[in-house]
Amino acid sequence: MIIVSGLDELRALAGADLGHSSWLEITQDRVNAFADATGDHQWIHVDVDRAATGPFGGTIAHGYLTLALVIPFYTELLEIRGLGMALNYGLDKVRFPAPVRVGAKVRLAARVDTVTDVGGGGVQVALDFTVEVDGAAKPACVARPVYRYYP
Repeated sequence: MIIVSGLDELRALAGADLGHSSWLEITQDRVNAFADATGDHQWIHVDVDRAATGPFGGTIAHGYLTLALVIPFYTELLEIRGLGMALNYGLDKVRFPAPVRVGAKVRLAARVDTVTDVGGGGVQVALDFTVEVDGAAKPACVARPVYRYYP
């Protein structure tokens, strides 16, 4: 984990590789809980029997579940101390190149792309996130989140 204190140390991370999070196994229980939370009960996610004969050979995680996991993964990689407020400003890009089958393990690879000053004395940080699937050639998710941090 990288720990920085304040915005000056955060600015110095521009271009830095943050490394990889720990691996997390995607369970059917997690997929079902996400389906319940979002109301997305499509059979490829929750119907184990039907999905076994479907295009992926089993149930798969929702793309947005995969995306949601970047938050806890990111907190494993970077801690920013001495801030007054942090905001999720949005996403410049999100793609889901490959499915995540239930039982697979995923982790986050992250890199700080840019850190730019914004009004109110804060900084805007654009990152490059890649959710990797253990043993897979393609990532499950590639995203460019943007955060704003204020003193």
